[in-house]
Amino acid sequence: MKMIMTGRQMTVYESTKEMAAKKLAKFEKFFDENAEMTVSFSQRHGLNMVEITIRAEGLMFRGEEGSDTFATAIDSAIDALERQIRKNKTRLEKRLRTGIHTENIEDEGEDESEFHIRTKTFDVKPMSVEEAILQMNLLGHQFFVFTDAEAGETRVVYQRKGGDYGLIIPTK
Repeated sequence: MKMIMTGRQMTVYESTKEMAAKKLAKFEKFFDENAEMTVSFSQRHGLNMVEITIRAEGLMFRGEEGSDTFATAIDSAIDALERQIRKNKTRLEKRLRTGIHTENIEDEGEDESEFHIRTKTFDVKPMSVEEAILQMNLLGHQFFVFTDAEAGETRVVYQRKGGDYGLIIPTK
């Protein structure tokens, strides 16, 4: 598995990179050599943040955690990734025959062979981004789908963890 480690607006010590590589080596038994793991280190709100993203066979697993030390943040992010893999083991086996080695994954006891999807329909009104954020906040939702009044295209606004807002613009 290819592993890329970067620091966002900071320099990451070699000792931290080596410690992370050693801890993250456990994922090599789950993924083949074509998988790519990206590890980003940053400091935000007084916490040492670690974001781990694994891309394999068209799937993406992501874990982001913060703690007092990078070692603790890495351990927490690894636990989050392992939970994702265990939880979706059955689905992964159905979707993939190669690329992710699910025989190495301990079953969490959940056999979720189907997704439970609730369908909701609604009118998509043309509005500005600011109006969409206001509407999202009034509804108490984490995201809101709308048609941009200027572009006439579908957009999604969402609230980020830090309290800021994001805008998703699909490309064709």
